[in-house]
Amino acid sequence: MALTHAKVSNAKVPEGQKLLRLSDGHGLYLLVKPDGKKYWRYDYRFNGKRKTASLGTFPEVGIREARDKLNDFRSQLRQGRDPIQKKAISKANDFQSIALEWLNKRKEVLTEKHARTVLFRLERYLFPFIGLMEMDQIDAPTLLHMLERIEHTGKIETTHRIKSLCGQVFRYAIVTGRATRDPSADLRGALARKRPVNMPTILDKDKIGELIRAIRGYEGEFTVQIALQMAPYVFVRPGELRKAEWSEIDLDEVMWRIPAEKMKMRRTHIVPLSRQVVSLLKKIHPLTGQDRYIFSSLRNRDRPLSENTLNAALRRLGYSKDELVAHGFRAMASTLLHEMGWQSDVIERQLAHTERNAVKGAYNHALYMPERIKMMQVWADHLDELADTIKRR
Repeated sequence: MALTHAKVSNAKVPEGQKLLRLSDGHGLYLLVKPDGKKYWRYDYRFNGKRKTASLGTFPEVGIREARDKLNDFRSQLRQGRDPIQKKAISKANDFQSIALEWLNKRKEVLTEKHARTVLFRLERYLFPFIGLMEMDQIDAPTLLHMLERIEHTGKIETTHRIKSLCGQVFRYAIVTGRATRDPSADLRGALARKRPVNMPTILDKDKIGELIRAIRGYEGEFTVQIALQMAPYVFVRPGELRKAEWSEIDLDEVMWRIPAEKMKMRRTHIVPLSRQVVSLLKKIHPLTGQDRYIFSSLRNRDRPLSENTLNAALRRLGYSKDELVAHGFRAMASTLLHEMGWQSDVIERQLAHTERNAVKGAYNHALYMPERIKMMQVWADHLDELADTIKRR
């Protein structure tokens, strides 16, 4: 039976099995792996030998496109040509060409800034050393030698990012039939370990109470006042907060829906709004309610607050960059909510961290919603209580 988009989208490997194979007919099938990744494959025979062609991954390659590729391959077979050999000849097989092709496809899901960063890393660290090499010429020792050049400069985090970037390009080459394996996978343990990056934050409850009271007393621009007061309540990433739009707010459902293109993990994220946050939104609505952004810049109402605004406000309140940064509200919430006994999965989901189960993470952005609604209100009340306790002393 021919596959449907719904069947392909919802396909999962049954518990206890290693793979799931769904046939679409004429040798075309979808190979589903336990991690949720899905690959189009075509089995055929040429000169008496059984072969398998890679036709791409779903959803990048949809059913119709996979069938079009299948028809092209079958036509080549009828003409006595091996479609895999034709594919290898027709597409460049050097690292630089494949990397640029991969990045061009990824631009649909990357922010413009991130795409520029990836291109810079390719041009700065990879192309000068392995850019013109054929994929099958690049082995683990070659990658290690290249990465150690970066490592010896002390850029440990950058070294690991470049290794990860290599892996992504190689995996793309594999699914497009131009590489057989990813040599970066052999480098596990060969590089210096990444240093954990801890955002400066405040975890002492008395000091948190003092912080909330200090934020309430901030005397800067009104948009910055409200943004700064909202930050600890919602504990989203600073960029997600300052780019919040009125169209994303639903005060009837008391939810803030952040679209996938704004999120680091490229997945829609929902923030339940506590009573305190709703009150803050109502305060700022008369000022920016006609603008696109909730926290629009006074210099240009078509743009949000600038990138360093919240950190600059914290400095004005007397908190140094070693004591607290705007991103630190996330670590604060995570640590204290765990101490308060909230389930880790609920906290991690509200922090919009990566879901280990790729399929579950892609579709269930409303996972644990009843618990998250309750948790966000309890958290807001807890912050207020800490501030009020300081006030009464």
